[in-house]
Amino acid sequence: MTVAADKSALGEFLRSRRETLQPEDLGLYRGPRRRVGGLRREEVAELTGLSTDYIGRLERGSGPWPSNGVLLAIARGLRLTRAELDYLFTLCGRAPDAAPAHEHVDAGMQRILDRLHDTPAQVMGQAGVTLRQTPPAVALMGDETSYQGLARSAVYRWFTDPAARLLYLPDDHDYTGRAMASLVRDDFVRNGSDSLAAQVVRALLKQSPEFAGLWARAEIGLQFASEKHLEHPEVGRLDVYCQTLSDTESGQALLIYTATPGSKSHERLALLGVIGSDFPRTH
Repeated sequence: MTVAADKSALGEFLRSRRETLQPEDLGLYRGPRRRVGGLRREEVAELTGLSTDYIGRLERGSGPWPSNGVLLAIARGLRLTRAELDYLFTLCGRAPDAAPAHEHVDAGMQRILDRLHDTPAQVMGQAGVTLRQTPPAVALMGDETSYQGLARSAVYRWFTDPAARLLYLPDDHDYTGRAMASLVRDDFVRNGSDSLAAQVVRALLKQSPEFAGLWARAEIGLQFASEKHLEHPEVGRLDVYCQTLSDTESGQALLIYTATPGSKSHERLALLGVIGSDFPRTH
């Protein structure tokens, strides 16, 4: 049996990654009575959205082969690098390119995000797809990771779903639309005609006259406004700053939202972090 189809090798690899991670690396509380050196299986289950029993069976080399989606969830939970993700797919007898690069959060980005658990922050991928959010970011922006299909793209939602614009003040809609079109053009050029960005562009050219008009302008390199003016349904007006940390290799960006200390927006942002948010989103 080759390594590429060896469940015992898969289990050994997953167990080694779990034991290498430390709770504090992920913003988890170690506790005074903790005896294990790495993460518990229960913690991995919480991080991946899988059951503790299933994690245990994978580590023991039993049970069915995991799907690609499950492997991506495991990679996110165990904070695997791109090379480790490729190896994970290889251990399951699949080509490394079966793991779409634009779906995997860069390990460095994830380590930073783990330390921002009390701050609104999120990792953005190709075509404005939100890959990961901190809980305060969900409270501020809504759960942007739960969309399916092309709706995962913020660009696609902006031009097809009126609910996508409700959080933003009307005066900012025109420029935001231009920036959205510029973003997806940049991604299209960088990633080619088979990319997610290309799929979004082709769909929007058919569905949105507004996008088609902006696409014809061929604007490149427009940056989103660093100061955003939001009308949140639960806490009202918010003026926040969005700092962006970009990784040129992965093409991903980490967005961090802050407000001026002492301002009403700062107070409301802090309140939102405490109460959370259940404001509706159209999926």
